[in-house]
Amino acid sequence: MDYILDGLRQALVLLFTGDAQTYSAVRITAVTSLLAIVASLGIGIVPGFVLGYTDFPGKRAVRTVVDSMLSFPTVVIGLLVYAFISRRGPLGDMGLLYTVPGMVIGLTILGLPIVTALTASAVEHLDARLKPTLLTMGASPWQVGVTTLWETRLGIMLAAMAAFGRIVSEVGIAMIVGGNIKWHTRTITTAIALETSKGEFAMGIALGLVLMVVAFAVNIAVSAFRRISEK
Repeated sequence: MDYILDGLRQALVLLFTGDAQTYSAVRITAVTSLLAIVASLGIGIVPGFVLGYTDFPGKRAVRTVVDSMLSFPTVVIGLLVYAFISRRGPLGDMGLLYTVPGMVIGLTILGLPIVTALTASAVEHLDARLKPTLLTMGASPWQVGVTTLWETRLGIMLAAMAAFGRIVSEVGIAMIVGGNIKWHTRTITTAIALETSKGEFAMGIALGLVLMVVAFAVNIAVSAFRRISEK
């Protein structure tokens, strides 16, 4: 028990003294996670809305594929991205391997099906009377679509939170695609895995505390957004 308390004490010292190595991992995690979630939302909201709002041939098959990708192994995603951006891959000339942009690509692929599937579910669970009511009031198809999208804003926010939680805590993609290079591509999760294996328990706790703070901050923000939306 003493080594846990001692590790916690040392972790607080690292955080409050601005340890460069600790905050390097925090900075890289923040950059990659924010870029990946923005890309996931930018790419995934529209397909998710279309999937939940419209009927088209093969919709059930598409929905099955999207839902199946929610449980796609992250290590496999990392392996596939590595195969494409490595020197022998089709995108090898772009120099993306072991870089932050390369990690963002992998993390975006991880978050994309979450955003798409949960957005589609949010649209499908809207009140079925919304569309007929809007049409009765003389709304155009475009206005109906925009209003429906606005009514799903809370569901989209929850999708963003779920995707961000998966992205920020990812290890496999960050390790395979990023290479866990100190000062360059080492994230919080890969640093925790490495430092703990080296016996540097204090740094592992420090970075774990940062992840917990991020998780609480996201939950508080979503709760505040929900309260504002319900007013």
